[in-house]
Amino acid sequence: MNENSQALSCVMIPVSDRQLLLPNVSIAEVVDFSSTDAGTNTPDWLIGFLDWRGLALPVISYDAANGGKLIVPGDSRGRIIVLNTIGQQHSQHPFMALVTQGIPSQTRLNEEQVRQLDGDTGPADLMQVEVDGETAWIPNLEFLESLAMTVSP
Repeated sequence: MNENSQALSCVMIPVSDRQLLLPNVSIAEVVDFSSTDAGTNTPDWLIGFLDWRGLALPVISYDAANGGKLIVPGDSRGRIIVLNTIGQQHSQHPFMALVTQGIPSQTRLNEEQVRQLDGDTGPADLMQVEVDGETAWIPNLEFLESLAMTVSP
């Protein structure tokens, strides 16, 4: 490891069939999942809206946004992760939310612990990586943000 390498605080986020990997700074808050209603004539990936700090945030199913099934967490396992947006619409829409299938876990990683893989990725995936021998996916936040911008309560 060179002198400039540093460990990055990250979060492993469980979704239905994989773990997502995000830097800790991208997450504004983790809240308990509660039943939401997306209403009628809404996209398949929209679970509903979260009332968070006076904002109505779209709650996105990463699985459905990636071409899979919308899976609502059960048994009080799920959480909602409020994410800071990064795109051009950040000033109008500073946050969005993803539903998880379990409790996210924190980890500290350095560059030697992460290796990019050549696996299949969907539209909601930026890349597939190996982290300490386990496969994880880095989500395409700009794609997820573009979805969030298309809906309103």
